[in-house]
Amino acid sequence: MAMTEKSVPGKHQPNTPSSSLMANLRLELARHVPFAQMVPADLDYFLSSVEQLYFAPDEVVLGPSGHGLESLMWIRRGEVSAQPDTNSGGAQNFHLEAGDFFPLGAELEARMPAYVYRAVGDTYVFALPLSAVQELGARSAGFAEFLQKGAKTFSELSRQTAQISLAAQAMAEQPLDTPLAQLMRQPALTCEPLVTLRQALDQMNQHKVGSILVCSPAGRALGIFSQADLLPKVVLAGAALDDPIERFMASPVHTLSHEHTAGDAALLMSRHGIRHVPVTQDDRPVGMVSERDLFAFQRLNLRQIGSALRSAADVPALRQGAQDIRHLARKLLAQGLSARVLTTMISALNDALTERLLWLKAQEHQIDLSRLCWLALGSEGRAEQTISTDQDNALILPDGLSPAELAATLAFAESVNQALDECGYPLCKGGVMAGKPACCLSLSQWRERFAHWIEHGAPLDLLNASIYFDFRPLAGDAGLAKALQTDVSQWAQRTPRFHKQLALNALGRRAPLNWHGGIATDDSGCVDLKLQGTGIYVDVARLYALAHGLSATNTRQRLELIGPLLGVASTEYQSWVSGFEFLQMLRLRKQFALDLPLEEANQVKINELNDIDRRVLKEAFREARSMLSRLQLDYDR
Repeated sequence: MAMTEKSVPGKHQPNTPSSSLMANLRLELARHVPFAQMVPADLDYFLSSVEQLYFAPDEVVLGPSGHGLESLMWIRRGEVSAQPDTNSGGAQNFHLEAGDFFPLGAELEARMPAYVYRAVGDTYVFALPLSAVQELGARSAGFAEFLQKGAKTFSELSRQTAQISLAAQAMAEQPLDTPLAQLMRQPALTCEPLVTLRQALDQMNQHKVGSILVCSPAGRALGIFSQADLLPKVVLAGAALDDPIERFMASPVHTLSHEHTAGDAALLMSRHGIRHVPVTQDDRPVGMVSERDLFAFQRLNLRQIGSALRSAADVPALRQGAQDIRHLARKLLAQGLSARVLTTMISALNDALTERLLWLKAQEHQIDLSRLCWLALGSEGRAEQTISTDQDNALILPDGLSPAELAATLAFAESVNQALDECGYPLCKGGVMAGKPACCLSLSQWRERFAHWIEHGAPLDLLNASIYFDFRPLAGDAGLAKALQTDVSQWAQRTPRFHKQLALNALGRRAPLNWHGGIATDDSGCVDLKLQGTGIYVDVARLYALAHGLSATNTRQRLELIGPLLGVASTEYQSWVSGFEFLQMLRLRKQFALDLPLEEANQVKINELNDIDRRVLKEAFREARSMLSRLQLDYDR
C-alpha cells in the first residue's frame, strides 16, 4: 500500500507502512462506517490489502471499461462525481465524498458499473481487490452487513447516534418501538358474556390481573371489564353480583394486533383514556398489555398527560400541559422512537389540548360546539406535527347563522387562537386561523371556495391547497367535515388541470443538491429541512393522493398508498417513506436541541452534522429529487 501523497495519477506505490502509520490509519478508518464496527485485526487486513491511488481533477477513476470490475474503491481524501454512462441507462448524477465506497451495486451484482466516476479536485482512494472484498466479508460480519444493507446501515446508525446523544437527558424507559408480542406477559384472561359478575371477579382475583376480556363463543372480543369499572358500575350502582358480565363490560373494545408497537398502544391509551389494550392475532385475543407494562416513567406518561389535558380547568393548566408534551416528546426521542410514532403522538396530545380548550372557551362564550366543526389544517391536519409549529385551523359553520351568531362565533374562535398562542402554538402569520372571517365559513361557503380553488388554480389558490387540503375534523360535528371532504375528493380527482397546476407548483421546489450531487447550502452553510426537504415529499404525496381520490392526509400513509397505484416497486416507495421520516427526525432533533425562533427551527448547518447524518441527509434529498423527476414525467408535458 502506498502512503506517498504525490503519486502518479491512477497508479499505486508499493510501499509498506510502518507500525506507527498503521496505528494512525486505524484511527482514521474508525471515524467512518463500517470500520467503526470492525475489530482491529480486520482493519489491519483491509489496510494490508488495499492500494492507494491518486487521481487528478476531472480524471476518470472508474467506468464501464469492458475489462471487468477489479476493485472496490473507498475515498480517503477528495471527492468523486458519478455520471451515468450514455449506454447504460443510468439515472442522475450523484456525488461521493471521503468515507464513501463505490461502486457498491456493481460489486454486489458482479457487473460493470453503470456510471463514470471522475475525481473532483485532487483525490486519493483505497482500492480493495475483489478477492480481498470476499475475504474481508467472510472475516468481518460488520463489513458483510454493510455491503448488503448499504444506505440503510447509515440510517440505522444515524438513529443510534441520536439516541446516544439524547439518552443522557432522559430516563431509562421501555423503548416504544417494541412489538406488543414481546410485551405480553401472559395470555389474556377471557370469559363469555353470560358468565356472572361474581365469577368474572373471582377469575381476576385468582390470576391477579386488573381486567377480563369478554368474548363470543367464537373467540371474538366483545368488551372488557376492569377494576376501574367496579366503583361506578357495580358499587355505586348497587349491582347484583349474579348479573351477567355483559351488563358491565365496556364496549366496543379497543384492540391492537401483535404486530403493533408499544408506541401504538400508548397512543391508543392516551386517545381513549384506557389502561388496558387487548392484543390480537388473526382477530383473536392472544394477550393483554397494560399501562404498567408500557411505562416506567418517573413523572410523566402519555395517559397521565392526556388525562391532565382532558380535565384542565383553565388556560394556565393547558399551558403546563403543553410543556409536559414537549418534555415527554424529548424523552421519547431519546429512547429512539421513530419519527412517525413521535409526530403522531405529538399531534394526538396537541389534539387533546385543543379539544379541551375548545370546550372551555365554548362554555365561556356560550357556543354550542355540536353545531360547528373545528378543523385542523396543515401539519396538524396530517398528524405529523413537530415541536416548533404554528397553528393552522378553521371552522365549518351550519348554513343560516344570523349576523349576531356569526359575530359571537368569530369572537369564540379568536379567543381560542389567542389561548393556543399562550400555550406555545404561535399565531399563523398568514392568518390561517378560525378566528379570521376568511377561515370561519358555512359549509356551502367552504364548498364554493374549494370548488373555486380547484377550477381556477391561481398561484394563491395553490398556496391555499398546500394548507387547507390536508384538513381533518378535530371537534364538533364531524359530519360537516366528512361532507366537505367527500366533495373535495371527487372534484379534485376529476379535474386534471388542477393536478397539472399542483405539479407545476411542486416542481418550483428543488432538492438542495448541486450539479455534481453534493448538498447545496445557502451563504451561511445551511439548508431548510422543511422548505427544501419534507415540503417536497408532502407536496408530491398530496398531489398523487388527490389525483387518485384518496382520503388519507398523513404523508406516510399517502406515500404507501400511492406507490402501488403508480406501479412503483415497494423498495422504491419505502425509500420515499424512509427519506421523509429521516428529515422529520432531523427536524425534531434540531428543535429539541435548541430553543430557536420558529423561522430558524428547520435550518441546519451541514458542517455541524456528523458524517453519518450528512450522508443519510444527502440520500433523503436524492429521493426527493427522484420524486420530483417522476412528477415531471407524469405532468410536465
